[in-house]
Amino acid sequence: MLELIGRPWPWYVAGPLLGLLVPALLLLGGKTFGISANFRHLCAAVLPETRLKPAFLCYDWRRTGGWNLMLALGIVAGGFLATRVFGVPDVGQQIAEATRQDLQALGLTSFSGFAPAQVFSWSGLLTLKGFVAVAVGGFLVGFGARWAGGCTSGHAVSGLADMQIPSLVAVVGFFAGGLLVSWFVLPH
Repeated sequence: MLELIGRPWPWYVAGPLLGLLVPALLLLGGKTFGISANFRHLCAAVLPETRLKPAFLCYDWRRTGGWNLMLALGIVAGGFLATRVFGVPDVGQQIAEATRQDLQALGLTSFSGFAPAQVFSWSGLLTLKGFVAVAVGGFLVGFGARWAGGCTSGHAVSGLADMQIPSLVAVVGFFAGGLLVSWFVLPH
């Protein structure tokens, strides 16, 4: 196990650990895994208590969301420590050649970093296609996550582990939406 420190863990180690962590949290602490509610917790924490504060943000965020904010902080701190302190090597993107050709046919030619620079950059954001993909798409994802009662990771990892039917419906919807966009929207 010590030889795994300092480099990315293989899927067959990280996957089961994550899969065991969620049921353990559900059984032992009554907690659920999810990230999308943190924006609400953060807004409830920083906005002052006035008559102008929306009722949606008037709740005891320390009791219901304090631990979840710490989880999000731990994710950011863990990423920082992994890249800056422990020196995890840059493994680069491993994109199949067929996928690379499909992306090039869509006009994406930058394969350095984690996201294509043609879309995820200031110059890409100032184009109509970039604005729709990033700003409008980001709004729709955030709105959909709140409307569905949680994000993809919350429903897929935590909701399914808790055998919640609404999470199963949400996960099927996420996959169906992703497939429809990939095949019918993205090519245009």
